[in-house]
Amino acid sequence: MHFDFSAALTLATLVTGFIALVYWWVQRGKKEPLIAADEPLVVEYAKSFFPVLLFVLVLRSFIVEPFRIPSSSMMPTLLIGDFILVNKFSYGIRLPVVNTKVIDLGQPERGDVMVFRYPKDPSLDYIKRVIGLPGDRVGYYDKHVYINGQRITQDKIDLYQGVGQGSNMTGALLNHELLPVQEHDILIMQERPSIEGEVVVPDGHYFMMGDNRDNSNDSRYWGTVPEENIVGKAFATWMNWDSKNNGIDWKRLGTLIN
Repeated sequence: MHFDFSAALTLATLVTGFIALVYWWVQRGKKEPLIAADEPLVVEYAKSFFPVLLFVLVLRSFIVEPFRIPSSSMMPTLLIGDFILVNKFSYGIRLPVVNTKVIDLGQPERGDVMVFRYPKDPSLDYIKRVIGLPGDRVGYYDKHVYINGQRITQDKIDLYQGVGQGSNMTGALLNHELLPVQEHDILIMQERPSIEGEVVVPDGHYFMMGDNRDNSNDSRYWGTVPEENIVGKAFATWMNWDSKNNGIDWKRLGTLIN
């Protein structure tokens, strides 16, 4: 069973807040309210933890939320063991748990690295790159992306040298992909067959792909991502811990995500 931290945090905040509020309401009507030392233990805990829980809830629900990268699907942009920060208000303010947008502040742009709830199992968070916007005709043939009939250019850089848990990608082609308005590096395994085809992105949906093109479970396999599944825009790596290297990769601290 997947543990929903957001739901647990919201519930804990509501319970502690309710206990503190009820106790305050009861005490305000008494001629001689209890002093702090005589308060019930549950009230003492509720009053202590409520402001902390509320701060964390507001921070991770509306401002920024940390995530850890567990797979190689976004290499070379994101490595296994990266700890990233996700902007929660770039695409609008959403209520926690239900994920309903209440204030519209913007829409995903092509090339954004975006965290979203996996459409086939919304309890799982995925991270991929926005390739297709609503109404786009997106194709993938011969290791190349096509958008509305236009083949997206790739410039060959070199062979990739993987590190740590990503060392199995050593020898893959490291290419530079020139999406309209945005550029980024991708990995291609020339000898591995790829799923090919074309799809028109429905209104309110986005076509997502991993930068490690031949090692990514993305929209080519399970379809587009509805707008209501969006979590936020990934913008920075604040730490990398690779168990295979047994330590922190200091070079990745504070790097911006392109």
